[in-house]
Amino acid sequence: MFRQVAAGALALVMLVAPAVARAEPDAVLLGKIDGIFNDWRLDSHVPGLVYGIVQDGKLVVVRGQGVQDTVSGRAVDPDSRFRIASMSKAFTALAILKLRDEGKLSLDAPAELYVPEMKGWTYPTRDTRRIRVRDLLNHVAGFVTDDPWGDRQQPLSEAEFTRMLKAGVPFSRSGGLAMEYSNFGYATLGRIVTNVSGKPYQQYIRETFMIPLGMASTGYDIARSPPERRAIGYRWQDDAWLREPDMGDGVFGAMGGVETTANDYAKWVAFLLSAWPPRDAADVGPVARPTVREIAEGSNFPQGAMRATAIGGAPCRAAVTYGMGWRVSDDCDLGRTLSHGGGYPGYGSHVLLLPERGIGLFVFTNRTYSGPSVPAWKAALALLAAGEAPDRAVTVSERVTAGYGLARTIFAQGTVAGQGDGLAMNFLLDRDEPHWAKELARVKAEVGACAADEPVSARTAMQGSFVWTCEHGRVGGGFLLAPTPQVRLQSLSFEVLKP
Repeated sequence: MFRQVAAGALALVMLVAPAVARAEPDAVLLGKIDGIFNDWRLDSHVPGLVYGIVQDGKLVVVRGQGVQDTVSGRAVDPDSRFRIASMSKAFTALAILKLRDEGKLSLDAPAELYVPEMKGWTYPTRDTRRIRVRDLLNHVAGFVTDDPWGDRQQPLSEAEFTRMLKAGVPFSRSGGLAMEYSNFGYATLGRIVTNVSGKPYQQYIRETFMIPLGMASTGYDIARSPPERRAIGYRWQDDAWLREPDMGDGVFGAMGGVETTANDYAKWVAFLLSAWPPRDAADVGPVARPTVREIAEGSNFPQGAMRATAIGGAPCRAAVTYGMGWRVSDDCDLGRTLSHGGGYPGYGSHVLLLPERGIGLFVFTNRTYSGPSVPAWKAALALLAAGEAPDRAVTVSERVTAGYGLARTIFAQGTVAGQGDGLAMNFLLDRDEPHWAKELARVKAEVGACAADEPVSARTAMQGSFVWTCEHGRVGGGFLLAPTPQVRLQSLSFEVLKP
């Protein structure tokens, strides 16, 4: 899609699948995307922002707009440090999964096994199940939604949090009934990381993720950040920017405390995207690829949600659920998406991953609860419309190649007779030989002779589709293989394509 167009591009060569050669950057497209973010920034009264686009392991676009400090007027750049608020939850969730991989905890174990202060809690009903670690990850523990209360708990000390845990909290509902977003729940996961790993939460995250990925400008304690690099947080009040007081590092950092730069965060995004597609190559990341892919597994409480009309495109109602630190949806245009916003006093952020396309977009701002999801999604749709966000092709397996051979033979002969070893036991029960012969004759009569030499497209390692250009028409077809050691068709179709 793009070559490097700004300072700070990176290549995590060992982490990603082989990159596809891309054309030179389209200046018109880049200008359009820059305009999307700049227009939104001005309309939303945001002092400054930085956005980035990651593709195939590289930060291919990174642009700063506005200022990181209204007093000095210092411009935002790829090394400006922003707090990313709830986008921090992704680090916590993956830490829990890594500890699970190491056999140090179970997602289905009661959370009180790792946080003893929870043992004395009073649950809403006698038949409410004890909160599991998995419930905290998926926001289904029954806690009340605590935006914006949770944001102000950021500096809470370990001792204060211990007292809070011992006292227990009121429930919104019994656990396991619905997804309800909880910052408190993710702070509790942070305590689990501390107790299980034997290290303070922030230290564990730095040593496990940030240092191995080279995120040297990322951390939790803003007091240690170089003042000249910090994007200062503001709120828009009385038609002016008002500086938000800084909040120090504390227990609730596990739900929203990360401060990072565009150059650093791109490394995190590239690492996450490198988990797709599954492959045989060596796994060299700080967490195994199949574990990273687990973040997209939802809490089984999907909801239908309309895409915001401000994003543009055709009206789109998508299925949405909460995975593990990520909001997972099946968008009408973009396909599977993983996204998360970050809202915080002085900051607003958003990240959008398109794992099947190898693309990630993110944006950081320094205005309270600015919610920059709209420009991020608009930019993604602009990439798609320009043909710059194609799905990664599924590798054609040997089984699909063999199945395609059976489909071509059957069509050429005009009958399924003689293909017994290539047909699953259900095949002729679903349509017998005479009716297959009749259907094949009908299709051939409409389109004439077909060379049938076009390549097959794989949907999975067991399913393929194809389009043939024939004498006077086109045929679209597909097949599905049976779960048997020998390659056998369980279903096959041929369709004359209509205008």
